[in-house]
Amino acid sequence: MRGAQAPSPHVVRRRRRRRRRRAHPQPAQSLEQCPGAEPVVQSLVILGASSTLGLSFPSPSQSDSPFCTRGNRSSRGAGAGPGAGAGAGAGAPDLACQPCPARLRWRLQDGTTEEAQENGQPIVADFLTEERSRLHETMSLLGLETYCNRKLSLQDARQISFDSMKNWAPQAPTDLPWSFLRKLLALNSEVRNTTLLSDLPQDDRTGEKETQVDEQEIYWGTSEDIYSLTELVTTPDVPLNPLDLLCALLLCSDSFLQQELLVKMSLCQFALPVVLPDSESQNHTFLLWALRGVMRTWWWQSPGGTRTWREESLVLTRVPIISFARMDISSHSKSYLLNAVMSPCHHQPHDYFCHRDMPSAANAREIADGLVEMSWYSPGGSSKENLDVFPEPVAFANLRGEIGSHWQQFKLLTETSSAVFIFTDNIGQKEYELLCSLSGSTTRYYLILSPYRGKRNANLRFLNKLVSVLQIDYSHVLVKVSSTDNKRLVKRLQAIVGNVIKSASRKVSLEDMAETARSLGLKVDEDCEECQKARERVEKITQDIQDVELYKREKLRLQGDPWKNIAQVEKELCRLQRAGDSSPEKYKSELRQRLLALRMHQNRYQPGWGMQEFIKGIGTPSPLEKQYFLGWLKLRLEEMARQSWRQPPEALATLGPKHSRPAELSEQLWPASLGVEHFLREMGQFYEAECYLVEAGKMAESQKRFTHFVGLASELVLGGFPLELMDRGTCCVPLRWVTGILKELHARLEGRPRLLVLSVLGAEGTGKSTLLNTMFGLQFATSRSHKPHGTFMQLISVTEDFRHDLGCDFILVIDSGGLTGGAVAAKGERYELEVSLATLAMGLSNITVVSMAETKDTPLAALHAFLKLEKLGHVPNCQLVSQDLGDGPVSRPSPRDRKQLLAQLNDLSKAVAEMGKQDEERPLCETVLCDPEKHIWHIPRLWHGVPPMAPVSLGYCEAVFELKRCLLENIRNGVCHQHRDIIQLVELVGRL
Repeated sequence: MRGAQAPSPHVVRRRRRRRRRRAHPQPAQSLEQCPGAEPVVQSLVILGASSTLGLSFPSPSQSDSPFCTRGNRSSRGAGAGPGAGAGAGAGAPDLACQPCPARLRWRLQDGTTEEAQENGQPIVADFLTEERSRLHETMSLLGLETYCNRKLSLQDARQISFDSMKNWAPQAPTDLPWSFLRKLLALNSEVRNTTLLSDLPQDDRTGEKETQVDEQEIYWGTSEDIYSLTELVTTPDVPLNPLDLLCALLLCSDSFLQQELLVKMSLCQFALPVVLPDSESQNHTFLLWALRGVMRTWWWQSPGGTRTWREESLVLTRVPIISFARMDISSHSKSYLLNAVMSPCHHQPHDYFCHRDMPSAANAREIADGLVEMSWYSPGGSSKENLDVFPEPVAFANLRGEIGSHWQQFKLLTETSSAVFIFTDNIGQKEYELLCSLSGSTTRYYLILSPYRGKRNANLRFLNKLVSVLQIDYSHVLVKVSSTDNKRLVKRLQAIVGNVIKSASRKVSLEDMAETARSLGLKVDEDCEECQKARERVEKITQDIQDVELYKREKLRLQGDPWKNIAQVEKELCRLQRAGDSSPEKYKSELRQRLLALRMHQNRYQPGWGMQEFIKGIGTPSPLEKQYFLGWLKLRLEEMARQSWRQPPEALATLGPKHSRPAELSEQLWPASLGVEHFLREMGQFYEAECYLVEAGKMAESQKRFTHFVGLASELVLGGFPLELMDRGTCCVPLRWVTGILKELHARLEGRPRLLVLSVLGAEGTGKSTLLNTMFGLQFATSRSHKPHGTFMQLISVTEDFRHDLGCDFILVIDSGGLTGGAVAAKGERYELEVSLATLAMGLSNITVVSMAETKDTPLAALHAFLKLEKLGHVPNCQLVSQDLGDGPVSRPSPRDRKQLLAQLNDLSKAVAEMGKQDEERPLCETVLCDPEKHIWHIPRLWHGVPPMAPVSLGYCEAVFELKRCLLENIRNGVCHQHRDIIQLVELVGRL
């Protein structure tokens, strides 16, 4: 079984290395691990400033520090090791083969080169080789060697497989990456637990391990010491530090999967990796592109005193940065302290940063040293509970590993931070030399000490020398003398950070940090050729967009009023509601002439310059450049939408969830923006006009110029990009465009692929898109600044080994625009349009999920659509999801609550039937909701706490997973209507 496999050679080597660390403790152990080390229970007094020693350092042409720019590896409980860095400064010479004396002295003092010296090996080469070996071993342990070159994509992570239906614990190290991906995409806050669960009984495991020992004795022979055999008997349940797993996955992921993973980590309120170490190439990467998708919201107070919610891209937000780093030995867990500093004093600290007290995080790091993580604190404006720790946004950075071993990353933090807190137990000669290299810096430095017994005088001597070097005084040195000092230390740190924020003259964005990173020789992920070419093309398109509404009218001329007029004529051709005294045939002829004139008017236009650039962007032969182009355009248009917001009045800004606002008011506050869908919609209208003229005999087939548009759009669908099915402004499907794309998909996917369609309907703000994104790892828009109101579809692939069992090859997910809930909606043209939208979404579906917050929010248009489809003999499998959007805790509904909810819905369906003048009134339970236990779901509230610092609740994730498992089980058991192929779907679109 997987849980009791014989350990591979590289696992044995890792265990030997850990055993040597235990047998020969290095100085970089925590205070608790060092024998005889006890905290000093006394105050540390800072004496008068004294002059610094006359020490010589390498010239700036060689390095900015007394250490080479390639840093050593150091983890908590381990000494300095091989490093990672590309050179401190643009054009800096490669000093890897010529280590400077200071770096060698640091390593000799740490005792990490003893073994290399005994064997007469070159020190730097030995450490770099060990670092690479450690990376290879970790990748092999996780089974990720294949993906070191062929990177994992977002499509790989989204695939539906057997594992999508079970919430299983990983049983072998090779399960960890896939478990991590699935849980993180589902926003599961337990994703960082890397504990393995063996699937063998204890007795069986013992017998198998004894057999493994016998085999290993034969393999290694008698020359191996007995400790290696002892370690083989005990297979660890926690093979890897979660930070190693994260780094390994990011190194094996492409830029777009990295971006999605960081967005999900942000929603879970995990610290985000900013500098990713790579011990293979020594080119550490600043993850600027990966962080561009992250958004933050907070309460912002204008100079006039008005407070409003503000939403901004994390990359563009300028805030003070407070950095935490470790120098040599520190008995403090700086990550635990960081979590406490970011949390209200009367609350349990949230685990923003992994720390040693977390499950599986106490393991020594293998490849994650040199990682720089950041977490952003955002005030929520809450006064009644006093939850805001700081009045303004602030970023906290955390360098993993020891600063002398990762000087390049530490230098980045010193040049961009307002304050740097350095954790160390004692300050000796080597620490003093290191800190002297920071002389002249304008950054504030604070030292957090926990001195060993007998080190008081040495600490005072070197601190006196550092007073003038770092421009510090007694308030910049904090001493923790016992384990009971945590609360006092946290309050003191919060006070210091608060003062730094108030007086901070340096506010830095991630884009600013990236510039500094480049100057220090770090690689920035956005600097690849494909990304830069895509960005330049997007800048060409957006530089002409000054006024969004004006741009739509003048540059995207085929949509707007022309498209609305065409939609009205096409609907009237089907309904013939305004024929009056005219005969039906004559009226139809008039409508066709009017439609022909409108289409000919559309066809006279040529794609504008911006449209031409867009078509070139999605038509580029490079798939990577195409993905970057769509990503840049989406980000740039969303940023423009945020800048054009109409700020709500103070009274409206204090309203609760967005579902409590009427749809019309929401549209006034957050006006329609410009998105990628508008450019694709324009392409669709060019294609539609041309096809109609060919059908009408007004254009020859050979004169068509836009036939290739459907091919470009189908490539986007295959790449996982959401495509608009219906524009809510017209509630009309561009039939020729949609069917053309589906037919092109059929041609590209050989073998008549089987489709299953799942749709979600619900009132505005009831969490429909978030539900789908959490369930399947999709990217439907949820931002308040840019929330398209149309109906979108996205394609998910099923793995080859699961297709036969599930009964389909792809799942087509449809996210409808928000419908109007309550009785106020049941009138007017808007209601008719919403009924059309709901009828289309449900009519295409095998499964429909109706999302609601309260019974009064139930969209009557969805109930009306059910009744219409029942007449046609097509009622999809329906799941009713009641989502908790309140602030307080809500208990799980009882069977009685479910029956009561169903009774209320039955009353609504009867009212809808009367409105539609239905002859027969059938309760909803007789049509779609037969069993309340199987068809009615309760989803707890999304946030665990008060936003914006609240993480996604574990209850929400577990409930969504259970809903997903049930949906897939229904598909697997044939409870839903039979699957269709794409051609059948095309025919159904036409009928609906």
